[in-house]
Amino acid sequence: MVKNLSAILTPNSWHGKLDLLYANRQGITQLIHAHHQAPLKVQRPFYPEGKAVCHSVILHTAGGVVGGDKLSCNFQLQPESQVLITTAAAGKIYRSNGRQATQNINIEVSTGATLEWLPQETIVFDGAIYRQDTRINLAENANFIGWEITRFGRSARGEKFLHGNWKSNTEVWQQGKPLWVDRQWLPGSEEIFYSPHALNGQPVVGTFIYIGSTVSPEIIEKASSYTQHSVLSTQYSFGVTRLEHGFLCRYRGSSTSEVRNWFTAAWQLLRQSLLERSDCIPRVWQI
Repeated sequence: MVKNLSAILTPNSWHGKLDLLYANRQGITQLIHAHHQAPLKVQRPFYPEGKAVCHSVILHTAGGVVGGDKLSCNFQLQPESQVLITTAAAGKIYRSNGRQATQNINIEVSTGATLEWLPQETIVFDGAIYRQDTRINLAENANFIGWEITRFGRSARGEKFLHGNWKSNTEVWQQGKPLWVDRQWLPGSEEIFYSPHALNGQPVVGTFIYIGSTVSPEIIEKASSYTQHSVLSTQYSFGVTRLEHGFLCRYRGSSTSEVRNWFTAAWQLLRQSLLERSDCIPRVWQI
């Protein structure tokens, strides 16, 4: 009876799955296949900037991730499809019950297609044990824009990430060649939280990445210049790096809105200069 009691008191973990397939049909990008398994779900497609670009919003109906949860997302873009995917709300990784929660994201972007993968921020609770693996495969002449914004601990409550374990592995490949590989690991501890080689006492980190084509020095300079004006204002560290096939922005600071404003400015700069698109902020961000 005692052995079974812990199983009864421990909530069942979720094994959620979301498969999305997009295709360009006569200039209209359509979501032609969607399969979901709770707690993941996708809303109906939106077209706030015309039929060429399909906007999708992902929902996590359970509200957050707990130890033992296993989530899997597969996004596939057929040739010339243009897609923006975001999330309905901030993600939450709750304190673990001793088990690791995982999320695997696999993305295939075909020739001439562009994916803008812009999830809202993730809040990692103290004591969370979580691993995320993201693999992006790009065909020739394909584009990927993505960001990840993470807050370690519920800062408004004075909580810091002093216990637990967080890992994030992201890889971008093109025709069997690695274009960008990023491995991050943050074990929760007082020493790591305040180390200048880790968080340096700042709870928010962010990564913005564009991979697809060569970026001019002017774009790099302009992306950097945003940090010198009103986009960033508090104590922070940042960096902008030109890559062989794109560019990278990094942030470490205390404000989610601050890094999001900067990344949004860099994203809109790319949209205008490389994709020849106008500004179009997803409506769900404004709720």
